[in-house]
Amino acid sequence: MQVIKMNAVAKQSFESPLFTGPDVSRQTLLPDSKEFNVNVVNFGKGVRNKFHAHDSEQVLIITAGNGYIATETEKVAITVGDVVLIPAGEKHWHGAAEDSEFSHIYVSRLGSELTQLED
Repeated sequence: MQVIKMNAVAKQSFESPLFTGPDVSRQTLLPDSKEFNVNVVNFGKGVRNKFHAHDSEQVLIITAGNGYIATETEKVAITVGDVVLIPAGEKHWHGAAEDSEFSHIYVSRLGSELTQLED
């Protein structure tokens, strides 16, 4: 068994062309997992990722702030305590509201692939 204290895991800068701005960090919670990617992603105010899709399901657990999850047809406000299930292959984005920082834990299958669908 392994117990991780999220507040003890260092934040690492997470710059990527996937994000609309540079104010993003990541905390890798379970680096030794053989089945799951489990990370906290922290977004600065108004920063989001661009449209993308995964080849497996993705789960988001909102841990701080206010943000949005969007598909091509809807945009839903999400906040602390919300849990989102994103089906494999669904084109979507998620990130911070303009006036709030935002953090979520994401869980995906180890080895799953992300395809960026927006420049």
